[in-house]
Amino acid sequence: MSEAAKPENERRKFRAIKGTRDILPPDSALWNWFEKTARSVMESYNFGEIRTPIFEETELFARSIGGETDIVAKEMFSFEDRASGRLAELKDIIVLRTSKSSAGLRAFIAEAAEFIELATESSRRRDIPSVDEEKIDALRSNVAALEKASHQQLVDHEFVRMLSNAIRAVVYITALGTFTTLRPEATASVVRAYIEHGMHTRPGDQKLYYVGPMFRRERPQKGRYRQFCQIGAEVLGASDAPAIDAELIQMLTDLLERCQIEKYTLLINSIGCPDTPERKGCRPKYVELLRAKLREPEIFSKLGADSQRRVETNPLRVMDSKLPEEQGIIEKLPKISEHLCADCREHYEELKKELKLREVPFTESPRLVRGLDYYMRTTFEITSPILGAQNALCGGGRYDGLVEMLGGPKGIKGIGFALGEDRFIDAIVEAKKIHAARTVDVFIAWMGERAYPTAVRLAHVLRGEKHTVELPPEEMKFRKALERADKMGARYVLIIGEDEIASDMLTIKRLADGKQEKISEEALVDFFRPPVPTKEGPGS
Repeated sequence: MSEAAKPENERRKFRAIKGTRDILPPDSALWNWFEKTARSVMESYNFGEIRTPIFEETELFARSIGGETDIVAKEMFSFEDRASGRLAELKDIIVLRTSKSSAGLRAFIAEAAEFIELATESSRRRDIPSVDEEKIDALRSNVAALEKASHQQLVDHEFVRMLSNAIRAVVYITALGTFTTLRPEATASVVRAYIEHGMHTRPGDQKLYYVGPMFRRERPQKGRYRQFCQIGAEVLGASDAPAIDAELIQMLTDLLERCQIEKYTLLINSIGCPDTPERKGCRPKYVELLRAKLREPEIFSKLGADSQRRVETNPLRVMDSKLPEEQGIIEKLPKISEHLCADCREHYEELKKELKLREVPFTESPRLVRGLDYYMRTTFEITSPILGAQNALCGGGRYDGLVEMLGGPKGIKGIGFALGEDRFIDAIVEAKKIHAARTVDVFIAWMGERAYPTAVRLAHVLRGEKHTVELPPEEMKFRKALERADKMGARYVLIIGEDEIASDMLTIKRLADGKQEKISEEALVDFFRPPVPTKEGPGS
């Protein structure tokens, strides 16, 4: 039975995939207001918008974020971006074929032989990634073994199953395209674009911001979704002056003020610098000191499973643990602020001076680290108690070595931040100071065939003046039109009926107080224009 032929109560109802959601009116009006406000603030600091693809090569994120991070190891949506065509078709057929008949086996052998030929040729032409010659040789040997097998061997199901599975396994792991990932964060994409387009040759620092969706395959919970929207900013250039860090942070606090989120705390820290070919960094020494301390049996045994794993892969992340039972342990661990080199200590002190100059209040947090491998020196986070336990609004930090790590020119410095729109919207709602909503300015209630052309024309005129206008597509009774306008929250109802057409005058009703008046069509546009303020002189 087709889907259309099924009874209504048996038809499948599609729902948004778990971990995603729809943002509907009127909520979307607040999202639009916030994004517009964020753009306005960032552009006032001379940041320009950059738009990057939502998917990149998986290797870009693996190299920049770090292969041992949870994001790369567990949370990325990745897939093989393979080309269509006969080779891709053969791969699917071979992997999925289950026929045990002699005809099915002959077809399987022929398909595998064709796959070997096409894969080798496509690899030579670089249409697909280079194939593993050893695996292709093993594949060729297994196919040859089936081709030369005796009748007795071919009826031996175990012999055929063993060789067939070996062929399927090699075909399955043969990459027919680059592995691609829906972006889990945007910094790596921005840096890739910076390098690819030679933006280091432009004058001065490149100040870039982005707005868009990110993707992580993590357990959905309140405020955390598999598809989520982020707003972020990056500064890339030759300078690592602390003033750059301070101005970026000040820009964030300006955004908080615009959103009237008054209860927040800016946390700052320095996580030192890594080793470079020119000099030894202070962070690797601290990391080894921290790892040695965490390995002590009386400490290690009290850590949770995630923290125990991070002792070897990324000890700094242990400092970021939110588990209540680990807090007492973390408070007693060595602090990185006590192990900074002279250059990092000077940079950190200058940052604090710059923030004080800008009258941006801050709290030093020795435990504050960033989970991604490319961060160094300045790290910061803004929290708000109005969000409850999950109180982080946004965070960021400096990543001076990332451009070079991704194949860009040496000596390029970088700093940036990212904020989750969901968290920020929740904070705005909890603060109860901003009430952004899309309102209908004018609802046109038209009655009679003669009134309709006039209604269509005036709707177009008012929309050209940037008013939001609702024009019913079908005639409505006057009382029903007023009820509809009221439910939509319209400010005015423009009434066009037989009387209005006959008198060449329009009726405007203000729904807030029911006040109603007649105006000419020529006066309609001016009626909705705000009054121009007049300057009053002394003694007036």
